[in-house]
Amino acid sequence: MGISLIFRIAAVGILVTMLCQVLKHSGRDEQAFLVSLAGLILVLTWLVPYIYDLFIMIQDLFTI
Repeated sequence: MGISLIFRIAAVGILVTMLCQVLKHSGRDEQAFLVSLAGLILVLTWLVPYIYDLFIMIQDLFTI
């Protein structure tokens, strides 16, 4: 996991926050919720391989 992943997550967070604020102020709360949900799913898809590797490392640690 590199620093680029952290920067991508931060960029998605900033972008989603700005889009949600614009959508909420224009009265489109449902679309704002969907944008935030899409941002969360995108970040989780980036993190799933790292979480999987973490669990494999923990499993290997305790099976020694």
